[in-house]
Amino acid sequence: MKKHVTLVATLAAAGTLTGCVTNVEGGNPDGWEQVSPGEVPEIAALVPDDVASDGVLTAGTNPPFAPFEFKDSKGRIIGVEMDLGHAIASVLGLEFQPVEQDFAMILPAVQAGTLDSGMSGFTDNEERRQNYDFVNFLYAGIQWAQQPGDNIDPADPCGLTVAVQRTTVSETDDVRPKNDECIAAGKDPITILSYDTSDNAALALLVGRADALSADSPVTAWAVNRSDGEMELVGDMFDAAPYGFAVPKDSELGPAMAAAMQHLIQTGEYERILSQWSITTGLLDEALINEQPVEGI
Repeated sequence: MKKHVTLVATLAAAGTLTGCVTNVEGGNPDGWEQVSPGEVPEIAALVPDDVASDGVLTAGTNPPFAPFEFKDSKGRIIGVEMDLGHAIASVLGLEFQPVEQDFAMILPAVQAGTLDSGMSGFTDNEERRQNYDFVNFLYAGIQWAQQPGDNIDPADPCGLTVAVQRTTVSETDDVRPKNDECIAAGKDPITILSYDTSDNAALALLVGRADALSADSPVTAWAVNRSDGEMELVGDMFDAAPYGFAVPKDSELGPAMAAAMQHLIQTGEYERILSQWSITTGLLDEALINEQPVEGI
């Protein structure tokens, strides 16, 4: 049975959650600081001429996808990927410039050379590696959430209403296959509520429209942390995979960014950036491209 919350509590919590996108308090977490390590000349020397010539590292992104990228109350794109991009650019002696684009157009723009990189919650998988390299920055999986005190089992969701962001792995690789299994077993199907944004999917759970939320683990954790105790994580994270910043295949920019990432890891700035966004699991011990260590950095 869905636990009902009072209208006042629901509206108050909804305001808190949607605030992470409408950003009446500025958007960045309490205590947030911009991490700008400064140029490291031997790493900056690795930047290819076509990127170094204008002194700017551009990155295609598609907000909102909190905490990776979303807009604050002034329309600025913020989030953990933006902070990492800024720090990497700083080490490389470059200015960082996020460029808002439709998600489906980011990778083609990187391939065409109109963008230097793509930073928009990209999962690094074998299919994408055929045409792009990925400078990895985090391992994350799928994580479910429920209203406090409910007894949701992500492994047995038949008959539940589950909110997801449309076309994410939570919809395509988690909830819809589970729904097919429910139907094949003669059980009640899952009612799948697909939303354009992750914050709307989380809001559906918060106000009781859905029984559960399935989303990328940092996205679910962010929503729970913003819910004023009206949502909680349930079950373990599963199907962990690497996230990465996309660059052209075999580009010299990949190793340069990986070297900057290695510097951030060794100095502790990488962990500091992620911890500001309450991300404490799935961190890398060393810089990787396509999940492989990079020689010479």
